[in-house]
This record gives sequence, structure tokens and C-alpha cells, in this order.
Amino acid sequence: MNDSAADTRDPPAAPAGSDSGRDPGAPAPVPPPAFEPAAPRPLGVERVPTGDPAADELLTRLADADHLPADGHQEVYEDVHRGLRDALTALDARPAPQGPPAPPATPHAYDHRS
Repeated sequence: MNDSAADTRDPPAAPAGSDSGRDPGAPAPVPPPAFEPAAPRPLGVERVPTGDPAADELLTRLADADHLPADGHQEVYEDVHRGLRDALTALDARPAPQGPPAPPATPHAYDHRS
């Protein structure tokens, strides 16, 4: 080989995590910014009163989700859903009979045998 010829081969790659392959005059690599999730904030959804105090109270509970991270929303939504479902189920229930209880049935003559 000729010692006077310039070596055109690339230098060996530096091992990972080492700065030996970095140009000393180049700025240091900047690490990627750390991900910080946005703070909870209200969605701005207007809650319109329904006229039923129990339902309105449950719907007001939805505002609690405005101040929770997303993984806390499910508990609030399930609680409100359960309450609204119970309120609707109560509307379908038959009302209790009003007034005094009915007198017992009178026995028939053939029910008394000797």
C-alpha cells in the first residue's frame, strides 16, 4: 500500500451513549422535551336545568369531572348514570295502594266441613 495516499474510509462508529464520535465544536445534543399532560379544565358544556330537583342534582355532579384528570371521569359518569337510571326506574314502579287495607275475604259455606 502507499502510505502517501489519504485514507478515504469512514472512521469507526462510536459506541452508543458515547460522545467520542461527536465533533467537539458542535453543540451538545438537546434531549427531547418531557411530556407534561395538560391540566384538567372545564369543557364549557352548559348544563340546562331539567325541572326535576333529583335529576338536576345528579347532572350538577358532572361538573366534578371538570376538575379531574381523564382517568377519573369514568367514576363520575358511572355514578351519575346509575342515579339517573334509578330515578327512571322509580318512575316505572307502581305506586303503593292508598287507603286502608282490604278486609279479608269471607269464607264460603262449603269450606266448613264437619
